[in-house]
Amino acid sequence: MALLLGFLLLLLELCRNTLSLGSRSSTEGTEVSELELPATNYETKDSYKAGPIGGLFQIVHIFLRVVQPNDFPEDIVRKILQKKFDLSTDYEKPENVVLTLKIIYYEIGVIICAVLGLLFVILMPLVGFCFGLCRCCNKCGGEMHQRQKKNGPFLRKCFAVSLLVISIFISIGIIYGFVANHHLRAQIEKTRKLADSNFRDLRTLLNGAPAEISYILSQYTTTKEKAFSDLDNVKSLLGGGIHEQLRPKVIPALDDIKAMAEAIKETKEALLNVNNTLKELKKSSAQLNTSLSDVKRDLEQSLNDPMCSAPPVATTCNNIRTSLSQLDDNTNMDQLPSLDKPIDKINDILQTNLSSLVQQGYKSFNDIPEMVKNQTTDIISDVKSTLNSIGSDIESIGEQIPIQDQLSNFMGYINDTETYIHRNLPTLEEYDSYRWLGGLVVCCLLTLIVIFYYLGLLCGTCGYDRNATPTRRGCVSNTGGIFLMVGAGVSFLICWILMTIVVLTFVVGANVEKLLCEPYQNRKLFQVLDTPYLLNENWKHYLSGMVFNKPDINLTFEQVYSDCKENKGIYGTLKLENSYNISEHLNIQEHAGNISNDFQNMKVNIDNIVLLDEAGRKNLMDFSFSGIDAINYNIYLAELSKAPTKANLLSFADDLEVKANHLPHGSLKQSLKNNAQTIRTIHRSEVIPLEQSMSSVYQSIKELQQKSSGLGMKVTNTLSSLDSAQDFLTTRISSVIVEESQKYGNTIVGYFERYLQWVKISITEKIAACKPVATALDSAVDVFLCSYIIDPMNLFWFGIGKATVFLLPALIFAVKLAKYYRRMDSEDVYEDMENGNIGFHRHHSTQTV
Repeated sequence: MALLLGFLLLLLELCRNTLSLGSRSSTEGTEVSELELPATNYETKDSYKAGPIGGLFQIVHIFLRVVQPNDFPEDIVRKILQKKFDLSTDYEKPENVVLTLKIIYYEIGVIICAVLGLLFVILMPLVGFCFGLCRCCNKCGGEMHQRQKKNGPFLRKCFAVSLLVISIFISIGIIYGFVANHHLRAQIEKTRKLADSNFRDLRTLLNGAPAEISYILSQYTTTKEKAFSDLDNVKSLLGGGIHEQLRPKVIPALDDIKAMAEAIKETKEALLNVNNTLKELKKSSAQLNTSLSDVKRDLEQSLNDPMCSAPPVATTCNNIRTSLSQLDDNTNMDQLPSLDKPIDKINDILQTNLSSLVQQGYKSFNDIPEMVKNQTTDIISDVKSTLNSIGSDIESIGEQIPIQDQLSNFMGYINDTETYIHRNLPTLEEYDSYRWLGGLVVCCLLTLIVIFYYLGLLCGTCGYDRNATPTRRGCVSNTGGIFLMVGAGVSFLICWILMTIVVLTFVVGANVEKLLCEPYQNRKLFQVLDTPYLLNENWKHYLSGMVFNKPDINLTFEQVYSDCKENKGIYGTLKLENSYNISEHLNIQEHAGNISNDFQNMKVNIDNIVLLDEAGRKNLMDFSFSGIDAINYNIYLAELSKAPTKANLLSFADDLEVKANHLPHGSLKQSLKNNAQTIRTIHRSEVIPLEQSMSSVYQSIKELQQKSSGLGMKVTNTLSSLDSAQDFLTTRISSVIVEESQKYGNTIVGYFERYLQWVKISITEKIAACKPVATALDSAVDVFLCSYIIDPMNLFWFGIGKATVFLLPALIFAVKLAKYYRRMDSEDVYEDMENGNIGFHRHHSTQTV
């Protein structure tokens, strides 16, 4: 019980000393998802398992529930604790009489069992004394004569079997006693280890609290560094945020202007290319026309040969003369107008560098982050100063926490309690050794009795001869009978002592189990202790009155125990906000508001961004009115889509050569072949390059036509997009700056809000988590008292009581059975008479055993 008292005092002292820890204030800082207090590991297990012997303990618990089925008497315990029940005075008061009857009603099962045990204690020695005197007077079976009965063998077997079964029951009870006696001693030997484990856990708890506070304080630096990093990156975070908000509206407009500037350049290049190519085409076309005219003239001269007048050559010559019209040029490039005027206009437009103007717009827009950085230098410096000030406040709060002195005092109390327990544990172990020896003696005495019975049954059963008369029974059988009588005699001598031990341990063990262990496990005991005005008639809540000296605060033993069992922090468990409100000293809004005010004073002025100046706008309008889209591209396309010649020169040359081959040899034939070869050369050297050039120019003009198509609308749309973007910058940039500034400020403030919130949660719910206190209380009550002591003690009286109770029927059957095993001094003799067998008693000796 000293260990239990020590742990209870330890819990109360921890409650008192924790008040001094109330001055904890803000502490840590990183994002909540990244902040976790270091885990603390404790030695003592949360629960205790008895092992295989636990099944025997459950049997005893079931027996106790049968004997004592009533619920925990909360009202009775409350009145007793309030000292409203005192039999020494006013015991005749009706309320005392009623309370007494309630106690008797609750304890009726224990009382009945105790009374029966006391009757056993009183009557067994008396009955044994009377039985001994009776047998000395040759009564009560003391006469060494056994009357012959027809059912004698049956009775002997019934007595033997009954005694064997009862002896087995007695043996089981003895085994229970041996097991319980040894288990109790083994558990007492573990008490020192259990106490040391709990004290180490409590020291871990106390030593860990300052380390946890230091850890929380140190995390502010991490949060501040994160905030400083974001403040140093205001250009990318705030300026970049503003830039990104404006980008979807501004960049497409600038991209359109940039594309238009590129289009102007590409248009000039296309016009120059087409114009130059057209000039080359005109020259090539003229050259082709000259070449064809020369060939045509040569052919005409050749056809004037005299051979062409004689048939059948005349027919061939006429056919050739008729086809000469196919050698004419098919195009008229000279009719195509020159592109010099549009080119001159484009050159005038390009005098203004639109691409450079667009790049200035890009630069002006992309300079927003840099402008933000330059304009927020002072405010960033102020915010950093505010953060450093908060850090100084947190460090000063950490220095003001008097935790070390208080924990030193509490550590001294733990050391004193541990010294007290260690000083008294040897005494407890010494007394337990005496108890163990006494329990061993009790079990051995019962074992001796049951051994006598087993030996009696063994010798009597093995040595019994059914053909032997009672006076002629063998030595082994007679020895068995003597063992049974010795067992019965020893039973009379010691059973009342055993029952006295059983009654005493039963009354104590049963009541401790029902009034302390069970209500502790189901927490009804805490509910009783939490009754208002119970432990102190002036305090509504005893625990809050003791801790805060404010008994009206609803602080209960059950709540404190449950919270500690869940490993919650001392602050929230003991409701220390009633003594030191951490929320008031750790005002998140106040600290975050200081930073927010700094950001609210942030002024960023971005109103001088011009995406494109008037020169650039005029340049676009000039391009729109350059007349590029008014050029009659169809004339060029129609002319360039024609073939350079009316006929395919290769086919013409082949046909001419075939016709020449049909002519007779001579100058005409040779002249025609030469002209055919000349035509092929013209096709290869002039027609094919001309066709390729015409095709290339055709594609260029086609593309130029597509680009210039709807030029005015394109420029109008581009300018409209530009005006829209410029208007967006003018009207919306202020709201975007405010929005992004709030977002940026909220990010910085969020670090500290989350940090301070985490500090608050850590202090109120996690720091100095009091699980070791609940574990220590469980170790004292549930493990040490109930599991180590009461459960084995209850199993001991249960086993010994069971064996002792069965001694009564066992000695009856032993005395009855001994008559069938012992050698008698006289026996019944039967003689044959005329009317039948008549028996008479033949006396041999009157000696009684």
